Amino acid sequence: MKVEIDENSGFCFGVVNAIAKAEEELQHGTLYCIGDIVHNSLEVERLKNLGLSTIDHEEFARLKTCRVLFRAHGEPPSSYELAERNGIEVIDASCPVVLNLQKKIREAYEGGKADGVQIVIYGKRGHAEVNGLVAQTNDEALIVEGEEDLKSIDFARPVILFSQTTKSLDGFKRIVELVKENARSSVVVNDTICRKVANRIPQLKEFAVQHDVILFVSGEKSSNGKQLFEVCRGVNPRTYFVQGVGDLRDDMFEGASSVGISGATSTPRWVMEEIREKLKDKS
Repeated sequence: MKVEIDENSGFCFGVVNAIAKAEEELQHGTLYCIGDIVHNSLEVERLKNLGLSTIDHEEFARLKTCRVLFRAHGEPPSSYELAERNGIEVIDASCPVVLNLQKKIREAYEGGKADGVQIVIYGKRGHAEVNGLVAQTNDEALIVEGEEDLKSIDFARPVILFSQTTKSLDGFKRIVELVKENARSSVVVNDTICRKVANRIPQLKEFAVQHDVILFVSGEKSSNGKQLFEVCRGVNPRTYFVQGVGDLRDDMFEGASSVGISGATSTPRWVMEEIREKLKDKS
């Protein structure tokens, strides 16, 4: 049985950078991280074993004079202010794409307040990146997850539209269409979707049809993973969602002569390689 790993899959630059910083800083002692450094339980466990302590914002607020890593998703301004007050050294691994988006949203909000501009963000409510984006607007930005959320927009007022960096281009285009159709004032659209993520979709479709079976490797918390899994399954019905070797079952591979292994932007390469080796042992 042929087994191939999708060379376009796995960690994006932001995640690679965050994990590299964590590994480097762990050599110098205790390090905390606000939230899972990546939405993959196996990688989180690996780094925990190296000494990385995952905390939430409440625990962060109680810390003093220590080192805390800000992960790729970015943090709100209040986290930086709190760190300064409490003598905390920030190891900032925020993705440059996210930091740039935070800056754009902050400038749009400040520049549009006098004109009653509404900042609208297409994204997942409660997602760490989105929390950091909304915080740039004093928590006034409107979050749109789908068409049903458009009713929260006052279409008589100007709208400036942004997107969470990891959302789908097609979904964003649909929201843009609907906002423009309903608008009775100006609409400014900022396509802020990360192309590294967006370009994965056509690449993934091409990879998925080349194999009898696809193993899509992702953590259950990964929004990007859920989205890309559905993309895979849309072109190859024999697509299975797995987190690691423990999820493999013999019935997945009945009659298959080729298996493709792909993953989310939060999926470690070593997990995919572990699965490949397990399958080679079976064949």
